[in-house]
Amino acid sequence: MTNSWDNLKVLSDSTRLRLLALLSKEELSVAELQEILGMGQSRISSQLALLRQAGFVTDRRDGKKAFYSLRPSLAAKQLTLLRAACDAVADLPESAEDRDNLERILLKRRRVSEQYFNLIAGRLGKGYCPGRTWEAIGHLALRLVPAITVADLGAGEGLISQLIAHRAERVWCIDNSPKMIEVGTELASKNGLANLTYKLGDIEQVPLADKSVDLAILSQALHHASHPQTAVNEAFRILKPGGQLLVLDLKEHTFEQAHETYGDLWLGFKESILHGFLKKAGFQKVEVSVVSHEENEPHFETLLASGVKAGK
Repeated sequence: MTNSWDNLKVLSDSTRLRLLALLSKEELSVAELQEILGMGQSRISSQLALLRQAGFVTDRRDGKKAFYSLRPSLAAKQLTLLRAACDAVADLPESAEDRDNLERILLKRRRVSEQYFNLIAGRLGKGYCPGRTWEAIGHLALRLVPAITVADLGAGEGLISQLIAHRAERVWCIDNSPKMIEVGTELASKNGLANLTYKLGDIEQVPLADKSVDLAILSQALHHASHPQTAVNEAFRILKPGGQLLVLDLKEHTFEQAHETYGDLWLGFKESILHGFLKKAGFQKVEVSVVSHEENEPHFETLLASGVKAGK
């Protein structure tokens, strides 16, 4: 639907406009939209169907969940109308309440992941974790170069960094779990690794300077990110020209329990999606391949992706 009169008709409904205002800020599931707006599932789903038909939103499935977001390729006229409509109602009480509820939902997302990792801090390497196999880690380790500065993003206790630090010049471990930072710092001190530093931070807002590291690693961290593309963009930002990004993560799967059992936000990624994340961030020489296949159910597969930041 591209006719401006039709677009105005779509935007004239208060529920649809509230949905669009929310989805312009964040990709959300139907259940999250229900909680934010206090409306029934059937009402929200029917309005989302109309918005998708009109070309305003797009959806994706993650297991049994459906997530909706604003269509990235909205026509200029549609985007102009949408922004004007949202601005016109931004000061209404309902809009303010929607924004507050959205912030609460996003905070809940972050806390679910943080609580899981705080709970397992100190024993992460002692129990089972999807994709955390020596086979997969070995493939990553083979590509490491000594005497460089490394950023391990979403490091947890820093299992990989503890090994890298024996040869690297400087290693930064970034994680959003205070308990993980505490445990990792104690391990570094115990092992006499003065060049290994743990910093509290989010992989979507890395507390490191632009062009400050030679190698960035996202090992089984990307599926915990609310916005994986943002995390990859941050890795690109902190890399020096000529620096490399290595990503170890799960290939797309259907093991729904991973959301609750391991605090995963994403059920892995297709090879093409992971490839797209790196290309969109600006990486060159992008490669993605399966490096591990677990024999036991649910037969997780691990992907290794790499890319180089161009420049001298």
